[in-house]
Amino acid sequence: MEGVAHRTVEVNGIKMHIAEKGEGPVVLFLHGFPELWYSWRHQILTLSSRGYHAIAPDLRGYGDTEAPASVSSYTCLHIVGDIVALIDLLGVDQVFLVAHDWGAIIGWYLCMFRPHRVKAYVCLSVPFRHRNPKVKPLDAMRALYGDDYYVCRFQKPDEMEAQMAEVGTEYVLKNILTTRKPGPPMLPKGKYGSGLNPDMTDSLPSWLSEDDLAYYVSKYEKTGFTGPLNYYRNANSNWELTVPWSGVKVEVPVKFITGELDMVYTSLNIKEYIHGGGFKQDVPNLEEVIVQKDVAHFNNQEAAEEISNYIYEFIKKF
Repeated sequence: MEGVAHRTVEVNGIKMHIAEKGEGPVVLFLHGFPELWYSWRHQILTLSSRGYHAIAPDLRGYGDTEAPASVSSYTCLHIVGDIVALIDLLGVDQVFLVAHDWGAIIGWYLCMFRPHRVKAYVCLSVPFRHRNPKVKPLDAMRALYGDDYYVCRFQKPDEMEAQMAEVGTEYVLKNILTTRKPGPPMLPKGKYGSGLNPDMTDSLPSWLSEDDLAYYVSKYEKTGFTGPLNYYRNANSNWELTVPWSGVKVEVPVKFITGELDMVYTSLNIKEYIHGGGFKQDVPNLEEVIVQKDVAHFNNQEAAEEISNYIYEFIKKF
């Protein structure tokens, strides 16, 4: 990662680690689970070489960023608060936003809460989902998928951490990062077992080297999984906190990119929402939807060059 600078900044009462390279308009990258700033390693190099200031933080609870102890410190308001404070610290009015997985969810909240801070948004994997005022998210997930749905299994503090510890950090990270299994991710109760990837092999895919995996493992060995899992544990809290934004549309210009094998894209009703008009109704300035052939969930790493080019082609218009 030649030329990538690292620093720790104070935002919203926590110390946040950021990686950055380049000069020019800011492109802010938000990672997902179970990831780090490092998931954007390819995009940082490409976008910085094309005249942009690429910045990727470790989100609250991840990597070298501080991890508050309480579950209630991981609501969408806390995380978006961190990001707004980071944008303020950078001294810019607006950023180009690029986000994936949980980062994408935080990205949608940022676009809802502070739309004027986002010039354009390239969203990977997780589409906008409008708030259903009648049903709490965890109740909806249980009704759709049952108690073994991974988000439901992540809810009880310490339980999943203990089950992950039984199989080890490297196993968990390799298991999730290499999965190509479509459909809603299920974790049968009692133990981590074969996790989200029953077809896991000893070998790594071409896009994830032993050194890449070792970097993730080194950080998660230090921090554990509690901070990241606490995002999931605030699903219902986020629903309660966002009552004032019920019915709000996202007006920011958006490009959405997903893999055809992505576990989110292939979950119930998601394709219909994305392609059937619902997504465009909620996000009127959705300019393009791209579905990448034979690509799974971690498309920013698996199809890194293609993703970098899609980002550049979109943001250079503004």
